[in-house]
Amino acid sequence: MRYSHRFSAELPVNHLNNAPAESLRRDARVIGFVSLAHGLSHFLQLALPPLFPLLRAEFDVSWALLGLVAGTFYAASGLVQFAAGFVVDRFGARPVLLAGTTLLVAGTLAASAAGGAWWLFPCAAIMGAGNGVFHPADFAILNANVTPRRLGHAYSTHGVGGNLGYALAPIVSFALGTAFGWRMALAVMGLVGLVILGVLASQRRILTSHRAPDAHLHTLNGSVALFVQPAILLCFCYFVFQTAAAVGLQTFLPAALNAGLSVPLVIATSAVTAYLLGGTAGIVVGGFLAVRTARHDRVAATGLLAGAVLLAVVAANGVPIPWVVPYFVVIGLCIGATGPSRDLIVRNATPKGAAGRVYGFVYSGLDLGAMLGPIWFGLMLDHGLAREMFFVIGALLVIAIGSVVQVRRARVPQEASLQA
Repeated sequence: MRYSHRFSAELPVNHLNNAPAESLRRDARVIGFVSLAHGLSHFLQLALPPLFPLLRAEFDVSWALLGLVAGTFYAASGLVQFAAGFVVDRFGARPVLLAGTTLLVAGTLAASAAGGAWWLFPCAAIMGAGNGVFHPADFAILNANVTPRRLGHAYSTHGVGGNLGYALAPIVSFALGTAFGWRMALAVMGLVGLVILGVLASQRRILTSHRAPDAHLHTLNGSVALFVQPAILLCFCYFVFQTAAAVGLQTFLPAALNAGLSVPLVIATSAVTAYLLGGTAGIVVGGFLAVRTARHDRVAATGLLAGAVLLAVVAANGVPIPWVVPYFVVIGLCIGATGPSRDLIVRNATPKGAAGRVYGFVYSGLDLGAMLGPIWFGLMLDHGLAREMFFVIGALLVIAIGSVVQVRRARVPQEASLQA
């Protein structure tokens, strides 16, 4: 049995019916709502980590255990993300996206009622399971509906939505937690998610995606030949290393700056938001770079190398405290600029008819890195290796460069249909 290159869709998609290219207005609507969903996933993804100091004080637990809570979130997310790719190909992206959003919101609200530290683990697992659907569903919707010439900007806006969620989460979570307690912080963030879920549920006509007519024949064993193609494996490895570094910064940057470099906690917490806002600006810049070059590997490698060098300076205690916040804006800018090119690298490595499975597999590398990073860096902090954490993060970015520059050489076979 060979995979077909023909597709069906949940609802008619204009440019598949020989109609003119999608209008700018429709493209903007699709990109806007998908980016809103992505922003919510990142907003709730960082609902718990900013509250770790409060949770540690109340439950008297170690940083390593809290890192394990974060790791549980990403382990569940990675497992579901891999499976979600198959489901998206078979049933379409919309029901998968709405189901995942429901789980993410429900897990956040449940966490607000946790009676002890161990209750955070099942809550984190529910949240992670919901989070796992977003990349396969989001990219399936964007690829099916957005005019190809605007895809670079679509990926950029999608990334900006996610980074804005990341940037807002520490401010909202920590501020609400400090003022009203961590339970109220999680409850409010969960209610925000509930409102956005209602908005997404009202957009049935535009949250559509292609479905492979033979998707019911796609099995794990039958897809192994697809996943072991060199370019796809290298994309997976890139996500593991790059995400372990990025999530390490997002999760433990305040603690590492404070404990390792004696940066006041207020400034250290602000550095997280600065890093994420810098990353948002970088994604915008990266969107323009992505549509103006075919060498997306060079864009990604350059940004990661710059980030690694800047982090080495931090580890060497070479940044004066007054410059910490703007310095992390620059680090975020460099790393964020790689995002749109990264997504286009994955798209170019994806055979037709396999978008859901490839995105599910490759982006599960993101969750694997996000699971391992907090556990490893939490152990480093427990052993007084806060400053050394920045050297390790920089090294991970350098290893990621080695993965991404090889993708161009590892060509996907021209024959896109594989044995099921």
